[in-house]
Amino acid sequence: MLPKHAIMKFLLSTTVALLLAVTATAQNEPKGLMTGQEAPNFYGKDQYGKKTELRTALKKGPVVVLFYRGQWCPYCNRQLGQLEDSLGQITAKGAMVVAITPEKPESINETIKKTKASFPIVWDEGLKIMKAYDVAYAVNDTMVGKLKKYGIDLQQLNGKNGTNLPVPAVYIIGQDGKITYRYFDADYTHRASVREILEHL
Repeated sequence: MLPKHAIMKFLLSTTVALLLAVTATAQNEPKGLMTGQEAPNFYGKDQYGKKTELRTALKKGPVVVLFYRGQWCPYCNRQLGQLEDSLGQITAKGAMVVAITPEKPESINETIKKTKASFPIVWDEGLKIMKAYDVAYAVNDTMVGKLKKYGIDLQQLNGKNGTNLPVPAVYIIGQDGKITYRYFDADYTHRASVREILEHL
């Protein structure tokens, strides 16, 4: 049997290690950008091979920026489908929608098949946009394994973006480049409604 002081030392070091792990996890959780902040400019190629740049789009009107997890996510597909169904109401307000995803272009094609989305969908190569908007997080190994059991291989779907996903946040960016609305909920089952988005345009 170990001496009492050795047991206490082991318990203390274990507790400290656990606290450090929890703290590190908390620090790594994305918080998202806030309303009133300057929206970082971004650009990338959409599903049509066209360059989509925020700064250029803002010259025409406000932009609704949406982050989604992938074509495998039914909540994402429902949200994208609803936005497509209401796209006429959004464009009538002079706005446009841009969706951002960590998935490779081949997976974006699957998203379009499932949602009929016609607005620009941009592959966030290197997670630059997701990181700039503070929505990116690394999926832990346990969850990666669980998803694989359901046939969802994040590494394969995301390519060099690895096993990273975005919080499915929505930002409305005014023509002055500032965020006028944000919807940020780490619970991926909760989404901004089209009605709410329209009310803030």
